[in-house]
Amino acid sequence: MARYRDAVCKLCRREGSKLFLKGDHCLTQKCALERKAYIPGEQAHRRTRRLSQYALQLREKQKIKRIYGLLEKQFRNCFQEAVREKGITSENFLRLLECRLDNGVYRLGFAASRRAARQLIRHRHFLVNDKIVDIPSYELSPGDIVKVREKSKQLEIIANSLKKSGRGRELPWLSVDKANLSGTLLSLPTREEIPVAVDERLVVELYSK
Repeated sequence: MARYRDAVCKLCRREGSKLFLKGDHCLTQKCALERKAYIPGEQAHRRTRRLSQYALQLREKQKIKRIYGLLEKQFRNCFQEAVREKGITSENFLRLLECRLDNGVYRLGFAASRRAARQLIRHRHFLVNDKIVDIPSYELSPGDIVKVREKSKQLEIIANSLKKSGRGRELPWLSVDKANLSGTLLSLPTREEIPVAVDERLVVELYSK
């Protein structure tokens, strides 16, 4: 499977905003965007140009794709599923991304980043409704309970993430039980409840051409 192997901080610099791809590291002065607030490339900080509407749509698509850590095919498949569902396509799309298991593990505070969450899921450290699930793209439904496996509860990476994170308490569609290392998806999130500063409507415009 294809993977991005370069420095993830370059992605934040390319989009001109913090995508929080390295967890709490992004909140420190060591964040690359704090030191180099311009896009990567030779003399890139000197470039000033007005973006076309297509360029704006493309950049927003890339930004969302990188925030959630999807490849192009995965991203497009998720969009096509949103198109098939009833309701507003842009809101359906963002909701589907939020209901992925890797995003749920991250939102609950069990991992410092979505990238770390995917690795933990692949290594079979989580249960969904008491069954092992090792597919990061698994779609959670209201009422689903995500738990850390009994033999994985002593993992330092999970404990450290929970100490630093309050993400689950802040989101009304999630409930976190830190004592038992479990969380529940209470309901499907609405657009107003999703704390992601993106304009998903531009993606709809891009794919509608």
